[in-house]
Amino acid sequence: MQMRKELKEKQVEVIEEYVQEQISAAGCPPVPFEIGKKYLIRTVTMVDVGKVTKIVGRFIVLEDASWIADTGRFNECLCKSDAFNEVEPFMHPLFINTQSIIDATPWPYALPTQPK
Repeated sequence: MQMRKELKEKQVEVIEEYVQEQISAAGCPPVPFEIGKKYLIRTVTMVDVGKVTKIVGRFIVLEDASWIADTGRFNECLCKSDAFNEVEPFMHPLFINTQSIIDATPWPYALPTQPK
């Protein structure tokens, strides 16, 4: 089990190094996200929630992240912590390309941790 965990950590490290190399090749503007804060982020194809742990060029790295397959009524999901109809937690850090973000808002509630 320990070997499996080390392998996964190495894979994440390789991805982060690759992303950093890509960023070095292209200038990237600053983004309005704060490390340590939680956000609900809508991209062109999905909704994710998580805590920002790094900003690497055009990528935001989220920990304790989940893909929200069904938000329910969007206004209600913004007002209640348990309003999501479907939740799919990520097992590893989530990298979101800032160029795919439609909108985002701070997430003041506990992050969902269980599939639903």
